[in-house]
Parts: sequence; structure tokens; C-alpha cells
Amino acid sequence: QVQLVESGGGLVQPGGSLTLSCAASGSLLRLYAMGWYRQAPGKERERVALIDSAYYTEYADSVKGRFTISRDNVNSAVYLQMNSLKPEDTAVYYCNFPGRLVSWGQGTQVTVSS
Repeated sequence: QVQLVESGGGLVQPGGSLTLSCAASGSLLRLYAMGWYRQAPGKERERVALIDSAYYTEYADSVKGRFTISRDNVNSAVYLQMNSLKPEDTAVYYCNFPGRLVSWGQGTQVTVSS
């Protein structure tokens, strides 16, 4: 069973930046699309970014132009560079395989507040 471990969250002021990391056990990552998701309190989990095996990327409208997803197949890792953060970006962020969801990791908390 693939295990996903997210890290890199924290408290940041509006306008600040953070880079999230996701480590996936095994070698499946290089074969499939990977996505970053987030879940804010009282809201459903939503996908904010996706990168497929050909490095094609997609973003939710709410983060387009501010977030950048990337992947490192050698190290089985996916990253999310988040710039110009807003309070509404506050959420727990998770990674997973779009369309082939595996057990969710513990996520990493991102809090954007002054």
C-alpha cells in the first residue's frame, strides 16, 4: 500500500509563500498523475493542482497564477510552491493520485493570517 507523507505547512502572513512537499512510498508516483488537495474547516476537500506523468499541469481557478505544482520522479516526491497566499488558502493540504485515490496521509496545515 502506498503511503503519502505531506510536510512544509505552517503559519504565514498574507502575501507570503510556502512550499509543500509530498513523499510517496514505492515507485508508483512516476507512473501516474499526482494532485494536491486541501480541506478548509467546514468545507469539502477540493483539488487545487494536478501534474500528470507528462508534466501537464492543471490548477483550480482560485490558485491559478499563485501556486505551482512540480514533481521529482527520482525521489518520488511532489511539491506545491504557494505564493501570494491569502487567508482563504488556510486549510489542511494533502497529496494523492487523482482518479486512483489511495489512503490519505495526515496532511499538513497551512494557516494564512496576520
